[in-house]
Amino acid sequence: MIVHQRANSMSLDDQIYQRILGFINRPVDESFEALAIEVFRYQYDSVRPYRRYCEERGANPASVGRVDDIPAVSNVALKFADLASDDARSIHGALVFLTSGTTQGHERRGRHVVPRPEIYRASALAHLRRMLFPDERRMAMLAMHPTADAMPESSLARMISWCVEEFGVGASLAAASRERVDTGAAIRFLAKAEASGEPVCILGTTAAFATLFSELRRRDRKYRLAKGSRMMDTGGAKGQAMPLTAHQVIEAAGDLLAIAPAMVINEYGMTELCSQLYDATPLNSPGANDATERMKVPPPWLRVTARDPVTLMPVADGEIGLLTFFDLANVGSVSAVMTEDLGIVEHGRVRVLGRGVAGEARGCALAIGQFSAEASR
Repeated sequence: MIVHQRANSMSLDDQIYQRILGFINRPVDESFEALAIEVFRYQYDSVRPYRRYCEERGANPASVGRVDDIPAVSNVALKFADLASDDARSIHGALVFLTSGTTQGHERRGRHVVPRPEIYRASALAHLRRMLFPDERRMAMLAMHPTADAMPESSLARMISWCVEEFGVGASLAAASRERVDTGAAIRFLAKAEASGEPVCILGTTAAFATLFSELRRRDRKYRLAKGSRMMDTGGAKGQAMPLTAHQVIEAAGDLLAIAPAMVINEYGMTELCSQLYDATPLNSPGANDATERMKVPPPWLRVTARDPVTLMPVADGEIGLLTFFDLANVGSVSAVMTEDLGIVEHGRVRVLGRGVAGEARGCALAIGQFSAEASR
């Protein structure tokens, strides 16, 4: 009786958040579809800009019965509207993450309001545990990116901070500020790690790793980090004259740091989502190989589809389309998000091919137009 009264006393917001948190902690594939529809209904009712967008598309809770029918907004739309409930920012502990700068200027940086960061934390750590730390090892951490204390508006900085707190042990180091990567401090960390014989985990963007690799080559230095050392490459090539590919990061990590290919894991994520995808390798996926073009694994609470760039309809398994996500962990904003990235979805896993041709993505343009028009009024 007491449990029943407590359930009834919970607000609708609390109930839906607790259900999502429960699913993240104990995912059941069969319940994803039903829970996604409930999340859509909640967001339709609570996020006014999204409700107007759905109405323009002729979609509402009565007409939508499948995840594939839920209208997805372009990630670019977050540059023009706060896609969250009116009171989301005022919730105690709410966070606002900003995308990196755009050609449209600082005022057009995308904003993702996360009213309940504990959902983002649960999502990030649960999938990190599966994909980067399946052996449950704790180790010293080298972050080649600012942590949340130095860059609170960065969702990546927040995730790195949580990763260090959850999986780190001993002396960890954040060898980066807003302005620069401190390669000298990073190299001193690597030298100590080699001498200790203990494995380490290195976290950072592709651009930060390119800076580190360049400095190691300039100094003619190589380190042999202990077996079990690993690296999370979060992508992001901004600032590189000749950006490294994910495969080149794997090769350089092996040559300069003696990190095995299976232990170099590329992450695919974005500010607009609270969940991430990671490379499938022998570390985290039995039967996976170290092929040049790796497949990425989403968590059970993130559904990925590839869609025709004109019609926005899902394409068949194995065909190329615009990658579109339904992220249950985005319950506090909008879960259905379409990207500008082309990819292939096969048996739930994803191969990211790169940015699409904007002129061909007419459907995607329609998914942006309403929000940009409203912002200009």
